[in-house]
Amino acid sequence: MRKWRFTLHLQAPLTPEQSDTLDGLDRFSDGRTCLVEGPGFAEFRCSFDAEQLTGAIAEALGRFEDFPGVLVRSVELDEFALEDNGMATPAVVPAPV
Repeated sequence: MRKWRFTLHLQAPLTPEQSDTLDGLDRFSDGRTCLVEGPGFAEFRCSFDAEQLTGAIAEALGRFEDFPGVLVRSVELDEFALEDNGMATPAVVPAPV
């Protein structure tokens, strides 16, 4: 098993009702997902153990089944996640210092 780190970008910020729903969903309170909100955006920073990245992403996305109206727009691995995930290779440009 490997620990995969990635970000799920939501299509829109959470509404007050969705925030209330999130507070009642135990699957989001185990420390593997962390909500980050700002003006005009919301995203979940994720850390999941899985054999493959696709399995980790699928597990994270499965948490949204009972989260009405919340849509994930994209999945991002940033330049630091490439190294954290053990995916850095000579073909990966290092992050600027």
